[in-house]
Amino acid sequence: MHLDPLAILTAFGLIFLAELPDKTMFASLAMGTRMRPLYVWFGTSTAFLAHVAIAVGAGSLLGLLPGWTVKLVSALLFGFGAYVLLRGGDDDEEDDAGGRTVTGFWPVFSTAFTAVFISEWGDLTQITTANLAATNGTWSTAIGSFAALTSVSALALVAGRFIAKRVPLKTVQRIGGVCMAGLAIWSLTEVFTG
Repeated sequence: MHLDPLAILTAFGLIFLAELPDKTMFASLAMGTRMRPLYVWFGTSTAFLAHVAIAVGAGSLLGLLPGWTVKLVSALLFGFGAYVLLRGGDDDEEDDAGGRTVTGFWPVFSTAFTAVFISEWGDLTQITTANLAATNGTWSTAIGSFAALTSVSALALVAGRFIAKRVPLKTVQRIGGVCMAGLAIWSLTEVFTG
């Protein structure tokens, strides 16, 4: 196993910049307002690890997946996330609670893992990781890509906690719900335009 520091930094930089404005960052931020951020991070990181392994191991096979199917499932998941966030707290008028928080390691982990694992199929970062692995080496690309993806998720979760401490939770949830609804619509339009 040969590790090239320049290849690791190249993968980190490209993937970090590509993932920063991506839908997964906003999904992580939204999940972090309703769930324990560390559990969300474990779930998203495990999904990213799986995607990096798939991308570097079988990057050429990604093109065989029907893109419209992946985008449709992503749209449905984001729509469900928007529904959960937008209805949260409406039936619970407790001001200090601000809606129910999903708790427990496994429910949070599996929710975060599933959302990221399904929505990242065929994503720009996965395709970029596959391309980098072909030219810069498998292990160096895997390490740089995984570090970038988990860093963006952690950044989104920290920002989510920071915002939640300064803005009422119901407001954050509604903004997150609107963002998730927008991502659902965007993913759905990609089914018909892509």
